Amino acid sequence: MISFYKDKEKRLLNPTLFSDVAMDLAAKIYNSGRGKANKRSQLRKFFDEVLRLKSLSKNEDWGNILPYVNMLLAKSVYAEGRGNTTSDFTRFIKESINEIRNPEDLEVFATFFEAFMGFYRKYGVN
Repeated sequence: MISFYKDKEKRLLNPTLFSDVAMDLAAKIYNSGRGKANKRSQLRKFFDEVLRLKSLSKNEDWGNILPYVNMLLAKSVYAEGRGNTTSDFTRFIKESINEIRNPEDLEVFATFFEAFMGFYRKYGVN
């Protein structure tokens, strides 16, 4: 289970979120794809969408952005149904979305996803 915060009330981040947690998740998701699913190009589409939403959240009303954040789950389920991603990737998206309550949480998710993508690159050029 992904948890961004060591102490959510005090907004203290998990100290290993951008290192060990991201690295372990990257390995798990890569291995679950077995080279056929979870290709970097597919995951990059999701990462780009998160960055777009993060950018929008700076100028738009949060109430209008949050539904689009939640729509990432539908998009990940669709990608999984097409065989482009695995249930492990969908779980990553779902658990992350469950952590997002405000623009600051979206910022943490974007940074975590960036770290994840950095570690994911280790596993090949696909």
